[in-house]
Amino acid sequence: MSVPQKPSLVDKLKSLGVKLGTEDLSKVPPLPQFEIDKVVPGTYRSGLTGETFVAEQTFGSDYRHGRSAIRPEAPLDVLAAWAREPRFLELPLESYAFLDTETSGLAGGTGTYAFLVGVGRFVPSDFPSESSIQSVPQMDVKEDRPWTFRLEQFFMRDPAEEAAMLERLAEFLAPTQALVTFNGKTFDAPLLTTRYSLHNIPLPFKDYAHLDLLPLARRLWRDRLPSRALKYLEENVLSAPRTVEEVPGYEIPYLYFDYLRSRDARPLKGVFYHNAMDVVAMAALLSHVSAILANPFSEAIEHGLDVVALAKLYEDLGQWDIAARLFERGLEMQLPEPDFWLAIQRLARLGKRRGDLETAVRMWETAAEQGHVYAHVELAKYYEHQRQNYAEALKWTRRAGELVSSLDIPRYMYNHWMEELKHREERLVEKIQKRHSHGVEESMK
Repeated sequence: MSVPQKPSLVDKLKSLGVKLGTEDLSKVPPLPQFEIDKVVPGTYRSGLTGETFVAEQTFGSDYRHGRSAIRPEAPLDVLAAWAREPRFLELPLESYAFLDTETSGLAGGTGTYAFLVGVGRFVPSDFPSESSIQSVPQMDVKEDRPWTFRLEQFFMRDPAEEAAMLERLAEFLAPTQALVTFNGKTFDAPLLTTRYSLHNIPLPFKDYAHLDLLPLARRLWRDRLPSRALKYLEENVLSAPRTVEEVPGYEIPYLYFDYLRSRDARPLKGVFYHNAMDVVAMAALLSHVSAILANPFSEAIEHGLDVVALAKLYEDLGQWDIAARLFERGLEMQLPEPDFWLAIQRLARLGKRRGDLETAVRMWETAAEQGHVYAHVELAKYYEHQRQNYAEALKWTRRAGELVSSLDIPRYMYNHWMEELKHREERLVEKIQKRHSHGVEESMK
């Protein structure tokens, strides 16, 4: 007689209606894929190392980015002097490449790569589309020839396509001889240099003239604007706010990594817009900056702080006459009080360096009336060394000492001023006594 077997766990599960295996499972539909060419207009370009997606846009000569045209018309001589790059005086605008990258991170180093590189160039209006030619010819552009600003964005659908993207980018850069970037000397150019080196591809912008607009923007607007980010300058200098397509820069790496996982490129549309506007904004900013540097007395410069910033820049370039006129103009405009007195001090110092002591004394007297110690000291120096009026110099020295004694300043500053003033007063008293003694001797002869 056989012993009945106990039901197995499988039998128990079947008796409860549990279905085993995958036969009866409903099919899960695959996630929808939206590749980049379904989201952003563009073409695929092939080469020896593979193919790359490239988006193209053109901006005609009538396009304005906010209040500014995108093609600089003013000479670049002042900008070349500031950048210490004489090649900017010789190179035609068609040889400039306006470049911006979107990257997998902001840290830099070999672990960071650029998945999207936007580059803009000025080309003749009848210049063929890059997608319709195999190589990029050297251009022979005449100044009166109609032009367009061609923007191309080179996109890496997968990190495996990096070499192909870098080669297509090199082809587009081939006719150019200068880079224009925004923080590119610190970030974009070194990053791309590393990527080209890793793939053993010749660097296409080696030995290029390079204009980084960020340091110049800091010089011109750090006193007036709380931020010198490119988007902020677009809004507050160029009057060109971005549309709702814009995505914040800090989100861009995460959007790209999401795309690599999902293959859904729809969120990247805003990234392409962000990159395109960065490139166009650089061209417009160069146009605007070159215009105000070429004509710093233009009525279009409405803010006193901007005029003073230009004065400082011209002073540093050694163009002191223009700098002095700009300081004078800035002081006639509305300035915050601290900046007003700094401008007074800079103009007085500049007058002293130029030998324009009349202006310097006028500025020192204005500052002295408002209790600025340095102005008292400068007037004391002027009357001692320039006028040999030791009594007047002693008067300003003693006034300075009284002023320092009344101020609530740190002890080290107090000691500094009082030591200097005491030494000056002793020297002036001695000079007055010698002059008096000499006068008595002369009268007795």
